[in-house]
Amino acid sequence: MLESVGEIPDATLLLAWKTRIERVRIQLGWPTGHVLWREHASGASLALSAPVDQLFTATEVNEWAWLASIAAARRETFHAPGHAAAWDDDSALHTLRAFSAAEHNPKLEVLLQTATARQLTALLDEDELSIGLGTGSMRWLLSDLPAVESIDWSGLRDIPLALITGSNGKTTTVRLLAAMARAHGRKVGYSSTDGLVIGTENIEAGDYSGPAGARAVLRHRDVELAILETARGGILRRGLGVSRAQVAVVTNISVDHFGEYGIHDLDALAEVKLVVAHTLGSSGLLVLNADDELLVRRAEKLHCAIAWFALDDNHPILLGHRERGGVTCGMRDGNLFLSNHGAAHDLGKVADMPLTFSGSATYNIANISAAVLSASALGASVATIIEVLANFGAAHSDNPGRLQHWQLGSLQVFLDYAHNAEGLRGLLDVATRQRGSSRLLLVLGQAGNREDKEIRELAQVAASFHPDHIVLKDIDGMLRGRAAGEVATILRDELVRAGLSSDAIVECLDEFTAARSALAAARAHEVLVLPIHGGNARNNTVVLLDQLLASGWQPGTDLPAA
Repeated sequence: MLESVGEIPDATLLLAWKTRIERVRIQLGWPTGHVLWREHASGASLALSAPVDQLFTATEVNEWAWLASIAAARRETFHAPGHAAAWDDDSALHTLRAFSAAEHNPKLEVLLQTATARQLTALLDEDELSIGLGTGSMRWLLSDLPAVESIDWSGLRDIPLALITGSNGKTTTVRLLAAMARAHGRKVGYSSTDGLVIGTENIEAGDYSGPAGARAVLRHRDVELAILETARGGILRRGLGVSRAQVAVVTNISVDHFGEYGIHDLDALAEVKLVVAHTLGSSGLLVLNADDELLVRRAEKLHCAIAWFALDDNHPILLGHRERGGVTCGMRDGNLFLSNHGAAHDLGKVADMPLTFSGSATYNIANISAAVLSASALGASVATIIEVLANFGAAHSDNPGRLQHWQLGSLQVFLDYAHNAEGLRGLLDVATRQRGSSRLLLVLGQAGNREDKEIRELAQVAASFHPDHIVLKDIDGMLRGRAAGEVATILRDELVRAGLSSDAIVECLDEFTAARSALAAARAHEVLVLPIHGGNARNNTVVLLDQLLASGWQPGTDLPAA
């Protein structure tokens, strides 16, 4: 797929592109297949199907066909050394045939067909093929694939697999579900925005919420059950990475990342997230949020089994679903209930579950409910689920970077990953319940790949909580094409427009230094909120906060040297 052509194409240009694709497909000896485009507000996404051992050649074909169509229509010349010539069809075909011949791998197609016939998952990347998952997997270099008859197929098998997606709450849901699966006796592997974990060992830090992270977990020979955070970007760039799962979760749909890969509205974003439903067979379960009207509306067109959760166990969607024998999870009279095949299981008082911060973190009640439904579908007992809910979140190590809390003297500090308007609203709602009449201090920033409108909406949410002091930052490694301080300028302008005094706003672009600056400005009985996103900045901030707590530091006194 050519992710976006970067301009609004006309029908003539698109037809020329499609004609070139179809002609070259014949000349390369490929079977007929799909040639598709999707127009959107900022251009178009162009895609074609190709033989499985020709996927990289297909990307070259796609780009060449588009550039050649532009060159012919506008008499423009494009020169990209090492790629097919956009100005010369004969030369381009020579190059594309060379790419195709180099990539041709007859053994690959036979192995994939055999894996499919045996209902085994196969994972393919630039270098390797693996068949089976986790403890039942084997892997080979593409340059050294075995003959199909030489493989001991009896030793290959898949393992239970859950996919977790949505706009907010993915990582928390992944971690909680992993804790439940471990308590159930499984060796769990999971991938997330924060890295790769096998068992209880963090084997790699960084954002692994795409197919590369999925493959790393699913190919690990120790993994008996896999949980994969599945982000929008990975789906749009590379697909899901897997074709089958037992459970899929969509936590919610809210404004985030508009403008990337042709996604400009909530309906399109929901369509992307709900791709996970296509991995569920007749025995799979899709877990959805009944408090999200868009998901409720979209669910009407789905054909898989659904489990619903909501904050209110008496939500009409949940009531109707239970009447039809469906599975639900929600809160009633302060307790959380799992209803499964006519039986209602009391999971305990929500306010006593550490992850809910005494019941004030309603978004985590939703995340808990999603994890409960998933764990139950994967075989965890009610007793195991209750035990995990009573303890998970009590230690900072349970859910690092998500709703972590420090009490430094009378100063309360909250650290979280809140990365969009909805996430920030939830975080500030929890923090300001502790505020009383004291001052609220906030560090605020946003990744550069958000549209200006999203950045302004983040500022509007911040302003609605009337912070007394804001430190504006950049996010480490996430400028994404913007100049340093550009996002901070947009935030400042919108905060002032919303009524905040410019004197209350300072700029400190380095993320960790911004956290230190906010701590230095804090005084007794105040509330400080730190949405920290960069991995190094967050780790350094946590180390500093732990150091301050251990030393008995009091707000208003000097911080230790950086």
